[in-house]
Amino acid sequence: MGKFEIYCDKAGEHRFRLKAGNGQIILASEGYSSKDGCENGIESVRKNSQDMAMFEKTETSSWKPRFNLKAGNGQIIGVSEVYESESACDNGIESVMKNAPDAEVVECD
Repeated sequence: MGKFEIYCDKAGEHRFRLKAGNGQIILASEGYSSKDGCENGIESVRKNSQDMAMFEKTETSSWKPRFNLKAGNGQIIGVSEVYESESACDNGIESVMKNAPDAEVVECD
């Protein structure tokens, strides 16, 4: 079972990361100024991760695949890791779709 981890970064902003059951990070957020904003971001991931149209595949400057998850307003709410292949990227999207809806939320240091 997946989980959302909420943590503060070095700049004092709140962030979350979605981890799959194996502990691998499958989605990471932007920085939020408040914990409430971060929690709202998690709820947006839960909702939008169930709509394939909200996933946007992109590539790094070295042509490696990755993806963004967008909210209904088009704002990016989470980004993936960089993958070695298109099929691995597709598996990452499937993992977010599977894990996000029921993932527990935990706070980290």
